[in-house]
Amino acid sequence: MKIKILCTLGPASLRADVIKGLDERGIDLFRINLSHTPPERVLPTIELVRRYSNIPISLDTQGAQVRCGLMADGVVVDRGQRVELVAEPVQGTSGRFTLWPGSVFVGLRVGDSIRVDFDGALLQVAELGDGFAVATVLEPGMVRSNKAVNIDPHPNLAPVTDSDVRAIEIGAAAGVRHYCLSFASSAGDVELMRALVPEGSTIISKIESRAGVRNRDQIIDASDAVLIDRGDLSREVPVEYVPFYQKAIVRQANRWNRPVYVATNLLESMVNNRQPTIAEMNDIANTLLDGVHGLVLAAETAIGVDPCGAVDTVMRSIRAFEHTTFGNLLEEDRLRAV
Repeated sequence: MKIKILCTLGPASLRADVIKGLDERGIDLFRINLSHTPPERVLPTIELVRRYSNIPISLDTQGAQVRCGLMADGVVVDRGQRVELVAEPVQGTSGRFTLWPGSVFVGLRVGDSIRVDFDGALLQVAELGDGFAVATVLEPGMVRSNKAVNIDPHPNLAPVTDSDVRAIEIGAAAGVRHYCLSFASSAGDVELMRALVPEGSTIISKIESRAGVRNRDQIIDASDAVLIDRGDLSREVPVEYVPFYQKAIVRQANRWNRPVYVATNLLESMVNNRQPTIAEMNDIANTLLDGVHGLVLAAETAIGVDPCGAVDTVMRSIRAFEHTTFGNLLEEDRLRAV
């Protein structure tokens, strides 16, 4: 079985030389993240990639996710401060910023907690109005543009956004036949997605929430493949449990003969550096030993300092895995040749 490599496109990789370099390395799928690519940029991005590569492209939906809007640079909120959260698009400040989609305000309740980004500010809803809320800052932190927001309890959101639907229509017309469904929470979400994409398309359902974990069996059964996004999953379940959920989902997907991929923090250090840590290489090795069918590079290739170098690192790890399968460790002189 060939281990696949999926690469997320972004500012660091949407360049002719990088696209050509990734193509030469034989990666398997380019990923366009619709959380960072508005519908009007979808077709130009597809055309740019196809100018330099024939590797298939996937569109990755925003899905049932909350994000903050555009923020001024360096916005920090302090403990005890009150912040107004609004549905309308505004230039965010420490006193007022946007949450989208606007439908999130329908399900908000006083007392709900709101965490911005992985290690950002923690807020608690104190007041509610029509299309806005006022929250108190419980833990200070920075609030940056377009960062993911986790609300507890999780609001009931549509599995695809209006923006997703427009992007899917554009991608379908351009011949895209691979689609990732973000925050899949049920088989019904997968079937809704299947009704939107062209017949015969591959749907990769992303398991990255409590609901996704809870309903993983039906999601795996309804999907063509599944992707474990460990980053977003760690927002909803304690981080120490994420490795065990990963192993359980991989086992189930393999039992049902569904390809399964793993994303997030595979080579996080290579976002800023050209060499990985031994812990990252150990993580990749164990992920491969679990039985995954592919690895997904996200920030490493979207905004990293060396997208092609990150792919080279993953390829070396895959070659080592293939050579040492079943415990047949290489001789030292052969190790040097890998």
